[in-house]
Amino acid sequence: MTRRSARARSDHRARLRAAAALRASGRLVARASGRLGRLAGQAGSASVATTDPDARPLPPSRRVGSTRRRLGTGPGLPVLAVATLMVLIVAMLGVEQVTGVSLLPERISAGLRPPPKKFPVLPASRPTSLAIGRIDLRAPLHDVGIAPDGTIAVPDVARAQEAGWYDQGPTPGQYGPAVIVGHVDTTTGPAVFHQLRDLRAGDQIEVTRSDGRVAVFEVDSVQRFDKDRLPVDEVYGDFSRPSLRLITCGGRWVGGERGYSDNLVVFASLVKARDG
Repeated sequence: MTRRSARARSDHRARLRAAAALRASGRLVARASGRLGRLAGQAGSASVATTDPDARPLPPSRRVGSTRRRLGTGPGLPVLAVATLMVLIVAMLGVEQVTGVSLLPERISAGLRPPPKKFPVLPASRPTSLAIGRIDLRAPLHDVGIAPDGTIAVPDVARAQEAGWYDQGPTPGQYGPAVIVGHVDTTTGPAVFHQLRDLRAGDQIEVTRSDGRVAVFEVDSVQRFDKDRLPVDEVYGDFSRPSLRLITCGGRWVGGERGYSDNLVVFASLVKARDG
């Protein structure tokens, strides 16, 4: 009788653990589905256009443009397939966290599990200003979201010397890529991100937050992408550590709603945090 009772208790505990794992997995799937659904819906073609398509371009040394991201009519089958796969992987990671049983091949899961914390991870706090010593940039930040036409909103031309933090993503210092957009130029002259192309790997970017902390990022790379071929997952989908993306226009002027042919993207990673 004692052995049977012990076995029954053991079986009951196992069922409880399995149920808890499934509930945790379901919660993770729901959260991931919401996040990935928003990402897929907003990143169909993920490009940048100008705010004034009728304006004439400035001379070659002064590029007219803005950082508006056009969204296509839908994410398309490849993006949806990737999103579905990511949801399944996140769910399996949730089961691993609860049960301790590895469900994913090591080659897949190694890059998805949080890496060793050799960098700080900060709680959510809205950014208030941006400073980049290399290009002598100091600029206030304000929130930008989704515009009425479904694109990512950008700073108004009257605020071309300010940058906009995309408020549907992480705040600077949280896990994932915090996205900051800014104009490269306007019809009246250089704008906030005019010299962004001069940044190099190793340069530091400081973002001051409303909680008084300063998140310090180090530039990994500066890359230019055709607006029709922006690598959405690389730019917006890396949640392995706290990171930063600065986005503006680049390339040649083609006019119309497209404006410039390319997006200039600065990839940076959080390396430290300090009090402001």
